[in-house]
Amino acid sequence: MENNIEHAKYALDAMQTLGADKAQCTLTNSIKHELNVDANKISLLRTTYDTNLNFKAIKDHKQGTISSNKLEAETIRACAKQVLENAEGGDVDEAYDISCKQEHQTFECGLNEADLLKMHKHLSQFLKTCKKRYPHTILENVYLDFTKSDSTLLNSNGVHFDASKGIYHLTLMFTSKKGKNISSFNYTGYSFEQFDQDLIDIGMIDTLLDQSSQQTVLKPVTEKFDGEIIITPDCLGNFLGITTNFLSDAMIISGTSPLKDKLNKSVASQKLTIKDMPISENLANKSFYTHDGFVTANHSIIQNGVLKNFLLSQYGENKTSFKRAPNYGSHLVVDAGQTKLQDLIKSIKKGVLLCRFSGGMPSNNGDFSGVAKNSFYIENGKIKYPINETMISGNILKILKNIDGISKERINFGQSITPWIKTHGVTISGKP
Repeated sequence: MENNIEHAKYALDAMQTLGADKAQCTLTNSIKHELNVDANKISLLRTTYDTNLNFKAIKDHKQGTISSNKLEAETIRACAKQVLENAEGGDVDEAYDISCKQEHQTFECGLNEADLLKMHKHLSQFLKTCKKRYPHTILENVYLDFTKSDSTLLNSNGVHFDASKGIYHLTLMFTSKKGKNISSFNYTGYSFEQFDQDLIDIGMIDTLLDQSSQQTVLKPVTEKFDGEIIITPDCLGNFLGITTNFLSDAMIISGTSPLKDKLNKSVASQKLTIKDMPISENLANKSFYTHDGFVTANHSIIQNGVLKNFLLSQYGENKTSFKRAPNYGSHLVVDAGQTKLQDLIKSIKKGVLLCRFSGGMPSNNGDFSGVAKNSFYIENGKIKYPINETMISGNILKILKNIDGISKERINFGQSITPWIKTHGVTISGKP
């Protein structure tokens, strides 16, 4: 960490010496120990090192940015010169700024070093268990890594933050094959601090592998109808991402967000509460300060259906009449509901268990359409069969308003926690 501070200070001083009115520097050094699986076999163990030094300079209300992966003094001086040139060639915008003076803080989470023996042991056991339980499922790619990162942020207002994180990450992509029949690929990922359970028991991994083994033979939904859907925790992230995008700098500043006039107004069912929890004790992969140099804090985005905060940065605050958010939507936690998942399924007359959604960005009014992937048809309270050739369309704002139930069960992905959500008013278009 001491070397980080020295290099960051050198970069900051170089920008100020060259005439920056305001400057910020962020330096992150990381080491990653990674085990790879290819086609159901451990194929690689490697250790990689990464350095990322980011410069930001403001001069005469113009801003320049640049980054480097080298820390030699000559390179830092060259980057400082370049970032000032970038600023001088930019547009004047008085909203450009850096964070105000704050108390020096040091943050930590996770472990200091990887346990490579545990990594290999647990990954090997995972492969054996998968082969036994799901012999037709192919683990296309699996990555188990431990990443230790040390970062420092300094700015010319005297801000100084240091953060150290050591977190395990597991990501996997898989398909299933029975004879000539092949399922669509699926994927998931988790962050965690300790090996306190078998990898297959983390989150929804076992469920997703089981679903994949069922999805080699698919049936189309043979009609078009307005129905109900249950959005799974893995899939819910897509829809939450659309929602947070509506609340971010670009759409609020431009005035194109359908939620621009909805602060402190109802935008969703009273059942829905969404929080941004970057320093939650329940999340392994925390975030301690924002990219623009403010200490993060847990806060509500939507509380019982009411929009409580936009997700604006300092720049967004300066461009609008709204306040900067304590964090910008990177650690979403949805409150649990009152209904068991099985009861949500039993309550559906006709609809879809939406496990993965493939579609483009929605329109500015929230309309969307796409294909239901790795999903199931539900009728009269029972999951009937996995589906193909099925389109899902609707409006994200109406989906939030039309929530009928939220599951008691939730999945902790390490950087987010989400439940199953049942909603209605979605058009389901099958293939006749």
